[in-house]
Amino acid sequence: MERGAAAFGVARSFAGRRWLLKTVKDELEGALLREYSPVLARLLALRGLDSAAAADYLTPKFKTLLPDPLVLKDMDKAVARVAAALAAGQRIAVFGDYDVDGSASAALLSDFLTALGTPPRIYIPDRMTEGYGPNPFAMRVLQAEGIALVITVDCGAAASEALQEAAKLGLDVVILDHHRVEVSPPACAHVNPNQPGDTSELGHLCAAGVSFLFLVALNRHLRESKFYEDHDIAEPDLRLFLDLVGLATVCDVVPLLGINRAFVRFGLGQIGALSRPGLAALADVAKARPPFTPYHLGFVFGPRINAGGRVGRSSLGTDLLTTREPDRAAEFAAQLDLHNKERQAIEKLILEEATAMAQSQANAPFILVAGEGWHPGVVGIVAGRLKERFSKPAFVAGFEGGMGRGSARSIPGIDVGGIIRAAAEGRTIEYGGGHAMAAGFSLMAAQLDDFRHFIEARFAGAGPALAAVSDLYLDAVSSPAGANVALAQEIACAGPFGAGNPEPLLGLPDALVSYADVVGAAHVKLRLTGGDGTVLEAIAFRAVGTPLGEGLLASRGKVIHAVGRLRQDDWNGRVRVQLEIEDAAPATA
Repeated sequence: MERGAAAFGVARSFAGRRWLLKTVKDELEGALLREYSPVLARLLALRGLDSAAAADYLTPKFKTLLPDPLVLKDMDKAVARVAAALAAGQRIAVFGDYDVDGSASAALLSDFLTALGTPPRIYIPDRMTEGYGPNPFAMRVLQAEGIALVITVDCGAAASEALQEAAKLGLDVVILDHHRVEVSPPACAHVNPNQPGDTSELGHLCAAGVSFLFLVALNRHLRESKFYEDHDIAEPDLRLFLDLVGLATVCDVVPLLGINRAFVRFGLGQIGALSRPGLAALADVAKARPPFTPYHLGFVFGPRINAGGRVGRSSLGTDLLTTREPDRAAEFAAQLDLHNKERQAIEKLILEEATAMAQSQANAPFILVAGEGWHPGVVGIVAGRLKERFSKPAFVAGFEGGMGRGSARSIPGIDVGGIIRAAAEGRTIEYGGGHAMAAGFSLMAAQLDDFRHFIEARFAGAGPALAAVSDLYLDAVSSPAGANVALAQEIACAGPFGAGNPEPLLGLPDALVSYADVVGAAHVKLRLTGGDGTVLEAIAFRAVGTPLGEGLLASRGKVIHAVGRLRQDDWNGRVRVQLEIEDAAPATA
């Protein structure tokens, strides 16, 4: 991103950030202005779209965006092995992870195989006793049950010990994963866009996306081989599975680009139908109503589905997504909602301790904190909170009996997954893996100091990435009068928004703070008045006690520059807009 003069002259906002206006190619924006409004034309130009590409972007067609599944390495082998198991009547197990992506991936395969009359054995490891991914014990259990084929989803790529045990037992394993590995594992097939030798350029897929493409390929093979015709089985409608894929794509925070954006866009429509009993029950317990947005997936549904794996029974999320019985779905949703409340209470206590520790690392380029008894199910959330608060990568570990399990969360430009993998390969820690922005690891208490030194060495050239975190880039400029329902609807056309396709930030210069007060426990509610007298409702969430919140409350009756996301809100039949404030600065700055 090119840097220019500070937008509105804001070199240091209430939150201590410098504002910059994103740059676009004038000729691209000019051509788009002939067809679209100034703000939408600018948003499309920022995405590098010309007039022809913009039309496809605003009205995407799923079939056009869906890649050929066979471009993924080993996809043909995976399809052949599963098809052979179906033809021979062999028992199949699906081994999943306990987060949303793993639960959704397991549910995808369960739905498909159940529709074929061969419901799989689903195995979700216990987080506390088995940890993450396939393990030798689980392989022995499955073999003893008569399983002939294990399909791992959202895990398995790095489970060499478990795969070796499976081979000894005569168990075949097909891996559907997306975690980056440097060496391909010993398996019948390893479908993973982030493995050596894969040229699909689909590394942005989550595991549910990989699993869906596998089902597309398997479905095509079964149709062409007349499996459905020979067995008098109706072909499953894969469009009905997009609710799971869209849910996982948002919750796993993968880039909403290309097919991922289509997964979420069409998945939201399917979720809105509430045809899956588990999601209908979850919406009911959370008091959420359609139309749903990525916010609902990431912050309403996702945390509750994850709660089973964090502080409850690890298989609860998969149970919820696979049941077809409304009563059972309501039972699972209630349990998950309760576990989510438990998770929030545990998280609050650990976050307070971790934040106090992190304060002493204010001058370090990263945060590494650890505590005895910290629940491994919430360390990832705590790492994310610390990363947001201190604007630097955070590593958080919880220890029990000398063994620690941890999570890392990062900022753009610093690949924590690569750091963790390198530490594991060098035996600085016991195990580790993940993505550029999020990773998990395990280590012994005696390894903690060496791990800190290892990370320090890796951060030697991280200065530019850390410095860029304090810069806030604005997408477009508006005013209280221009920030209306029509503009909010235009902006929504460029969605759905999330990782890789962030929701646009609007800059509103010279707005009078005609009202500002605290609402709820930690939010600041405002009214911004433009030069023509137009009033725009605004809110700064969780701002009380922060420099931003203090600055806003002290600005009553004063003129400020504000930056935020314009959201449409439909409440009791009334359609209105509200600016969710990201930052602000005095107009005299």
